[in-house]
Amino acid sequence: MTFTTTKTLADKVRADFPILHQEVNEKTLVYLDNAATSQKPLLVLNTLRNYYEQYNANVHRGAHTLSAKATDAYEAARDKVAKFINAASRQEIVYTRNASEAINLVAYSWGMNNLQPGDEIILSVMEHHSNIVPWQLVAQKTGAVLKFVELTPEQTFDLEQFKKLISDKTKLVSVVHISNALGCINPVQEIASIAHRYGAKFLVDACQSVPHFPVDVQKIDCDWLVASGHKMCAPTGIGFLYGKLELLESMPPFFGGGEMIAEVYLDHSTYAELPHKFEAGTPAIGEAIALGAAVDYLSNIGMDKIHAYEAELTAYLFQQLEQIPQIKLYGPKPNAQGEGRAALATFTAEGVHANDLSTLLDQEGVAIRSGHHCTQPLHRYLGIPASARASLSFYNTREEIDIFIKALKETLDFFAEFSS
Repeated sequence: MTFTTTKTLADKVRADFPILHQEVNEKTLVYLDNAATSQKPLLVLNTLRNYYEQYNANVHRGAHTLSAKATDAYEAARDKVAKFINAASRQEIVYTRNASEAINLVAYSWGMNNLQPGDEIILSVMEHHSNIVPWQLVAQKTGAVLKFVELTPEQTFDLEQFKKLISDKTKLVSVVHISNALGCINPVQEIASIAHRYGAKFLVDACQSVPHFPVDVQKIDCDWLVASGHKMCAPTGIGFLYGKLELLESMPPFFGGGEMIAEVYLDHSTYAELPHKFEAGTPAIGEAIALGAAVDYLSNIGMDKIHAYEAELTAYLFQQLEQIPQIKLYGPKPNAQGEGRAALATFTAEGVHANDLSTLLDQEGVAIRSGHHCTQPLHRYLGIPASARASLSFYNTREEIDIFIKALKETLDFFAEFSS
């Protein structure tokens, strides 16, 4: 599968996604909740099914043919992920259930063993709960102090405030690459440089960036990066942690059990080499292999092509939303080409709760997100109880945006008439 143009990308790939052709409430599904989870192409679905039908066996533990085949496919997927984000070594890729588990792994393995009373952890007010709660728990146990970067007037990461906030006491900076609510793209490479200047480690939550444009961990120079497979066309239950090799080598195991050991005695154990030191127990084998298939699928399209096409959709989406006077949009505005932010729009509607809006749109077959999007601190900062979010992927079309906008206008008209 090779694509030479971005103009008709969605037309080329939609046949690969069976769910996009289903109906909801007797209307063709318009799926605009991609920031929550992506849909899965046939290549991924068939890869998962093929594992269970053709070579289902445990990995690393058997000498028989099925186990060897499963192990080869499982480890080949690790190689694909490493190449996808340009890790320096396959040993720097640790399979996890999701990005939340990956952050917790760093928090408990590194944080609990390196943070002292008075040490500082810098986050931002836009972080997903998964990048706040683990650090709250670690701070409570170690005496470390949490600090938060706020927003610029354009509702982006306030880099100047960050420069004033960081100090020699800062041991960790952990920041989202793309806000799942604001859609802003944070300057992670510059943040990494500043953090390292003060001797601090830097973790990137890349859940919203890895599926949408090229991510190069060596260029960013982050110490850790986390992502979830289910947001990048892979199954649920599989994600990964990237960590610099020497840093992962210095970290003790997070979970104990089978697979992560070298030798076990009654009074002590020795641990396996990376990355297996952090992968206790039977892993999500089929899901990991399918993650590799998802990486193949995205790579065959080309992440640059995906980004360019989604930018076109973003420009069009914002053009349409900005024509609706009742709508208030959050996060930075895209430029005329749709660049400068992610392919999602978070908004509120005057006089209408986001959940009511989402419910009525669903009746028209349009799936969007409503609520706090696992960013309650951000919503409190913005002074809103909830918001609605339409998030795009490369398989969405302008026609779907038109259906969404038409349904949104009709829904707002209904509420206006109902309240008058």
